[in-house]
Amino acid sequence: MNFESLGLDARILKALEEKGYTSPSPIQQQAIPVVLSGKDLMAAAQTGTGKTAGFTLPMLQNLLAGQGARNNQVRALVLTPTRELAQQVADNVSLYSKHLPLKSAVVYGGVKINPQMQKLRGGADVLVATPGRLLDLFQQNAIKLDRLEILVLDEADRMLDMGFIHDLKKIVALIPKKRQTLLFSATFSDPIKELAERFVNDPEEVSVSPANTKAATISHTVFEVDKPNKTKLLIHLVKQEGWRQVLVFSKTKHGANRIARMLNAKDITAAAIHGDKSQNARTKALADFKSGAVQVLVATDIAARGIDISQLPYVVNFDLPKVPEDYVHRIGRTGRAGETGHAVSFVTEEDIKELFAIERVIGELIERQVSAEFPPSAPLQASKLDTRPIKPKKPKKPKKPKTDQTQQPAASAKEGSAKPRSNKPSQRKPNPRNRSEGGAEGRDSKPRRSGTRPSANGGNSNQAKPKNHRSGQANKATENPAKPSRAPRKRVRPSTPKSDA
Repeated sequence: MNFESLGLDARILKALEEKGYTSPSPIQQQAIPVVLSGKDLMAAAQTGTGKTAGFTLPMLQNLLAGQGARNNQVRALVLTPTRELAQQVADNVSLYSKHLPLKSAVVYGGVKINPQMQKLRGGADVLVATPGRLLDLFQQNAIKLDRLEILVLDEADRMLDMGFIHDLKKIVALIPKKRQTLLFSATFSDPIKELAERFVNDPEEVSVSPANTKAATISHTVFEVDKPNKTKLLIHLVKQEGWRQVLVFSKTKHGANRIARMLNAKDITAAAIHGDKSQNARTKALADFKSGAVQVLVATDIAARGIDISQLPYVVNFDLPKVPEDYVHRIGRTGRAGETGHAVSFVTEEDIKELFAIERVIGELIERQVSAEFPPSAPLQASKLDTRPIKPKKPKKPKKPKTDQTQQPAASAKEGSAKPRSNKPSQRKPNPRNRSEGGAEGRDSKPRRSGTRPSANGGNSNQAKPKNHRSGQANKATENPAKPSRAPRKRVRPSTPKSDA
């Protein structure tokens, strides 16, 4: 089967031919006819199967039949869980629509919002967005969703895992009920089915591979190693085996920075990509990695979403994922489009339970190796495949909407209470010892004495005080009758004015 047999527009076929695509993948063969028919779709497809083209190509063709987007209007909306995935989808939309009279845009957080608002003034036939930034733009009247024709939820399972269900409900409430909805997910778990009941209307279901199935073109290897030797082993493999374009997964942002720093110290060009990096830094690191300027890219799970390199040869699990299903997502970055790939994992004694869980999810044992240069201090426990059925995991609770902190009541500094401060003047009685003395001097915590103090040579050591200061000192004895009053000193005025020098 080829793309021409699917009934795509000649201009879309021309863009595919220029890219070198000739035959559709299994998910594209099943999804494209359903989307062209205008029906809602639920598709289960792992990463790397070509699912982006599966909804982009027919979506662009359906948009050709309607009227172009007007100012601030959006006709088709693609929601993704991460910035990198949003940019990847937007790049594909631009590629496939290069010969079409359609406008596209991408918006996500981490960058300035004003350029995105200006881009949307002329409208967008296709808008790729992350949920949070989309809602920000809507609240600022930068986009209009009342004429939306197509809604695409890409990697819906990941959006649920990341707690975006609250934002998704808000967005769906803003768009027309009469629309075409396309939902793509790695699995058809119970939470995904519940989501579909709310958002999708009588959908067609297609699936190209069972859940958590690894690609047959990927080889898997586990290296048993002690934790302090992980980085040394990585450096050894990259140098001795001549690895190029290696994607390394770290479980923490700090760990990603440390690994990249140690690789660079050994003359291996490396960059880290994670949530604490600015969007410009993340974009540059990813671009350098794709071009080959960076040999090793160290990433966390969230930041790695959207890394799409057609011939990425190596994926290294420096730290095993805590969620075993994430192992399939990680290694799915290699072995794409029929290419061969290699997945390497470092396992310590602390990681043995995570390894057992991963082998249970993929349904097979992974081959183990020991490096002669960095052998473990003790052999690790042998694996035994667990064939019991896996219960579906529960999605995270939705994130609570952020409130404006400037409208929150100030807390008490001493007691930490959340009671709002009253705008009324204080009813407490003033402490005579700390009483301010009126006028501009009232800011002082200690009362100053009026008058001057005679010095040893008969001169005046203090300059004269303001008039309002004298009145405060004169009334001090009457305000505090418990203390014996001190006889006022006789004020001595200097016969000649002092010099300012």
